[in-house]
Amino acid sequence: MRQHGRHSWGEGERPGGVTMGEAVKVLVTGANGFVGSRLAQYLLGQGCAVRGMVRPGSDRSLMEGLTCEIVEGDVRDRESLDRAVAGCEKVFHIAALFRKTAFGEDIFKEVNVRGVDNVLDAAAAAGVGHVVHCSTIGVLGSIKPNVLADERTPYAPSDAYQRSKMEGEQLALKRAKEKFEPITVIRPAMIYGPGDLRWLKLFRGIARRQFVMIGSGRTLCHYIYIDDLVRAFWLAAQAGPKGYGQVYTIAGDGPYSLNKAFGEIADAIGKPLWPVKIPVAPVYYAGALCEAICHPFGIEPPLYRRRVGMFTHNRSFNCQKAQKEIGFTPEVPWRDGVRRTLAWYREKGLL
Repeated sequence: MRQHGRHSWGEGERPGGVTMGEAVKVLVTGANGFVGSRLAQYLLGQGCAVRGMVRPGSDRSLMEGLTCEIVEGDVRDRESLDRAVAGCEKVFHIAALFRKTAFGEDIFKEVNVRGVDNVLDAAAAAGVGHVVHCSTIGVLGSIKPNVLADERTPYAPSDAYQRSKMEGEQLALKRAKEKFEPITVIRPAMIYGPGDLRWLKLFRGIARRQFVMIGSGRTLCHYIYIDDLVRAFWLAAQAGPKGYGQVYTIAGDGPYSLNKAFGEIADAIGKPLWPVKIPVAPVYYAGALCEAICHPFGIEPPLYRRRVGMFTHNRSFNCQKAQKEIGFTPEVPWRDGVRRTLAWYREKGLL
């Protein structure tokens, strides 16, 4: 990877050996996932030559129709990373192990910490000009009520996944500071949009009038529509040296209370939210019991405390830094994004 402040490019030259007249060659790790596939699609629209890295044997259905080069690789396999980054000017590191209750701390660290180091090592060895690393707002844990967290807010991860993402982010920032490596970190809020199946259960629950709010519903949350997020990745990649070693929180309009946010989903579906609310404590302890029973057998529990935390943890943010430094302003408000997501679920026969 080129060291910012330590290298001068030749006339008509860009890092990675790419001349100014060529399409920018970029690598997207995790290109078969929801975010990675949409980012690859966006980058193709920007005229980039896109290479998507996917694990051997992984589902690639979200990449159908994308005219990008596909390479197989794994963030735990340095040799595969060397092949993937070869000749690329920019790397968007999206691949990660997402939270799953049955996974232990070691596997999260192997992928989300050591995997980050491997990607950055490969990028450095190949002379990549800029790495944009995808982190998460989860590294901050639950935000205090009536507070808009920003990039200066102390870390407070609450589970193995969040701890691993924090350590991966810290590692990237340390390399940017100490080794002058051109690395930018993006922290997305809760991502949603057409193609994301993680929200389907909530939409179905509201549509079937089976969803019940846990707690008061006054918890504040920020969301980010997928099209806005992938645009933010590109803006960060275009920002140049001012973005090196920086973290940017990316969120949409809001924050909204859960009552308001889920009420918009109900309005879009045409069904009112169920008026009954369940107290937090009994559901939380039921989740703890399910985890205690299921974990020894490696079974995903039907209810777990982290899911309860979605109803109790504030996630509200100040995104002015991204607006000022990389020019990011969200374009799709929650109301519109919800309706686009609902339309996609219906189009696919999922709802």
